[in-house]
Amino acid sequence: MSQTAHIPSHRKPRRAGRNPLLRTGVAGGVLSTLAVTAAAAPASAEERKTAADTAEMPVIVPDAATGALRAADANRTVATRYETEAARTLAAEQAMDRAGELAEKKKAEAERRAAEAAEAERERAARERAARDSRRTSLGAAPAENTAPATSAAPAASAPAGSGNAATLVNFLRAQVGKAYVMGATGPSAYDCSSLTQAAFRQIGISLPRTSQPQSTAGTQVSLSNVRPGDILYWGSAGNAYHVAVYIGNGRFIGAQNPSTGVVERDMSYDMPTGAVRVL
Repeated sequence: MSQTAHIPSHRKPRRAGRNPLLRTGVAGGVLSTLAVTAAAAPASAEERKTAADTAEMPVIVPDAATGALRAADANRTVATRYETEAARTLAAEQAMDRAGELAEKKKAEAERRAAEAAEAERERAARERAARDSRRTSLGAAPAENTAPATSAAPAASAPAGSGNAATLVNFLRAQVGKAYVMGATGPSAYDCSSLTQAAFRQIGISLPRTSQPQSTAGTQVSLSNVRPGDILYWGSAGNAYHVAVYIGNGRFIGAQNPSTGVVERDMSYDMPTGAVRVL
């Protein structure tokens, strides 16, 4: 018999092994859980990134769209404000332009009226001088120009004889005062300067050229200090005149001046002619 055969062992006796089916079930459950978790997780880094992006899309995309909409609204508001301001500026500029045009028209109208008033005053003064001269003539103190026909001989210019020719001429011209000036017109309602003199001399049987240039050499040249009723006054030079009228006595003439005034009677001092030619 062994010396230790009767010494009891300190180790606990081993129990019979646990149920192998239980151990197998627990292990199977753990492995199944790991397998499910592994299957649910992304297989690679790319898949994990895609999954992360997909998970973030519901948060980022709505915020970006809202910001874009807000920016578009802000841009439209700014654009509308600028358009409104531009429209107001344009309207103000147009109003200023209209005001400027109106002011220019008023100024031109005022200047025209002032010129007409000055012209009327000059003509009134000239008529008063003519009336005074006429009274002096009736009292025996006639101006020297009225005695010129008695002291100087008139050169022949294919004019009919008779002392009434100048009076007939002057009476016709005075009847035309106030009629219109129209370039190229020959009467009876409108004339230009040379057609008026031509029509006047036609009344006493004298045929004059149609235009100013030949009319300024149609008779004998006389000095302005020696003119008498019926003489043709011209502006420019003899043979190259640009305007003609007829002297009617007392320092005055009648002529178709321009489209603004028409046929007028004026004092020679208003527009002194260059020379004169006598055809009576």
